Amino acid sequence: MRLPRPIVFVAVALAAHAVALGAQAGRDDAGLRRLEAELAHLATFSGGKVGVGAVHLETGREVFLNRDDAFPMASTYKVPIAVQLLTLVDSGRMRLDTMITLKPSDLHPGSGTISNLLDDPGVSLSLRNYLELMLLISDNSATDIVLRTAGSGSAVNGRLRALGVSGISVDRPTVRLIADAIGIANLPPENELTIQRFNQLAEAVPEAAQKAAAQQLYRDRRDTATPEGMTRLLAKIWRGEALSRANTDLLLDIMRRCETGPMRIKGLLPTDVVVMHKTGTLNLGVANDVGIITLPNNAGHVALAIFVKESTLDTPAQEKVIANVARALYDYFLLR
Repeated sequence: MRLPRPIVFVAVALAAHAVALGAQAGRDDAGLRRLEAELAHLATFSGGKVGVGAVHLETGREVFLNRDDAFPMASTYKVPIAVQLLTLVDSGRMRLDTMITLKPSDLHPGSGTISNLLDDPGVSLSLRNYLELMLLISDNSATDIVLRTAGSGSAVNGRLRALGVSGISVDRPTVRLIADAIGIANLPPENELTIQRFNQLAEAVPEAAQKAAAQQLYRDRRDTATPEGMTRLLAKIWRGEALSRANTDLLLDIMRRCETGPMRIKGLLPTDVVVMHKTGTLNLGVANDVGIITLPNNAGHVALAIFVKESTLDTPAQEKVIANVARALYDYFLLR
């Protein structure tokens, strides 16, 4: 059927636009395939297994490596814990200025500031203080107080389900997670535990039990995340779909000021690039970093999760892989 001339012009213009979009999509697809191959190559230097998720938040372009594999989150699980706490604040059921007094049983391993500097009786901190200590310096005592206040792992997982985020499970306080990871079999109830007692129990674990616990760590689906699950959560946080605007800004600002892991996502990036992130480490072959990069020149933002597990190499070697993966993602999304 012959079309009237104006419609022909429109049809030709639309066809040309479709061809241009198709060509661009083809280039993007080819570029993403090359990026996937580069990530797989970088992963070979980890001494273990690497999981990667990255989404360009403005365009939706994404790339994954081992997207559905479960990786121990270690301290990156503090991000979903923070989301649940701030959800309670948004609903009015919790206030960040609530004061919580530290008890001896609140002092847990992996808690430098609180255990070393704030361990005298009678110390009280606000919930906002505990949240910042949890995310800024990864203080485990603060984390377990925040998790308990937020309603435990089941409440965190319920919030994730409500957000439509799958592939993440928060199950144990850090003190229990660490105990299980190093083979402590009979941990006293948390309200009866002191850090001195924990250290005694840790020193008494036989070497065979330590090795068995390390192997079990990688079969345990508790406190794990898939690269896709964590990346989707970060995207929802950034888009304001998880929290109010005020608490979204608060969470991202704290993550921007994170003091741990300078050689991970940030390691090979220009020093002026803004990175909002949270690290995680278990000295059993686990090193992680998850967060959001602000690309320069108004090129947008990238949510990314980089996990390493089962590594036979030391932590600096794992961090080097994380830094190289982050740089590859940065370069790709900046230039395209």
